[in-house]
Amino acid sequence: MENNAFFEHVALWSQVAGAVAFLLAMVVIFRKYMVPAVVANQQARNAEIAEAETRRARMQADAAKARVEVETADRDAAEIRSRIEAIAARDREHQLAAAKADGERVVHNAEGELERARYAARDRLRVEFIEKALAKARAEAPARVDDTTNRRLVETTLADLVQGKP
Repeated sequence: MENNAFFEHVALWSQVAGAVAFLLAMVVIFRKYMVPAVVANQQARNAEIAEAETRRARMQADAAKARVEVETADRDAAEIRSRIEAIAARDREHQLAAAKADGERVVHNAEGELERARYAARDRLRVEFIEKALAKARAEAPARVDDTTNRRLVETTLADLVQGKP
C-alpha cells in the first residue's frame, strides 16, 4: 500500500506540476502574444483618442475663427448700414436743398413774371385810357374849342417842343 500511496502522491504531484506548467505556459503565452496585442490595441485606441482630440481642438479653433469672422461681418454690415444711412441723409438734404432752391427760383421767376404782367397790364390800361380820352376829346373838342383857342394851344405846344419841355 505504501507503493500505492507513493504513486498516488506522484500522480497528485504530477497533476500539480502539470497545472503549474500549464499555468506557466499560459502566462508565457499571455505575455508573449496577448500583452503585445492588448498594448497595441491600447495604443491604437490612445492614438484614435488623440486624433479625435486634435480634430476637436481644430474644430474649436475653426469655430472660434468663424465666430470672429461672423462678428467682423456683423460689424462690417453695421458700418455699411450706418454709411448708407449717412449717405441717404446727405443725399436727402442735397435733394431738399436743390428742390428748395428750384422752388425759390420758380417763385422768384413767377414774381418777376407777375411784375412784368402788372407793368404790361398797367401800360395797356394807360393806353386804353389815353385812347378813350383821345376819342372823347376828339368827340367833344370841336364843340368846346374854337379856332382861336385851338391855334393858341397848337402854338403853345410847338413852343414847348422847341424849348425841349415834355
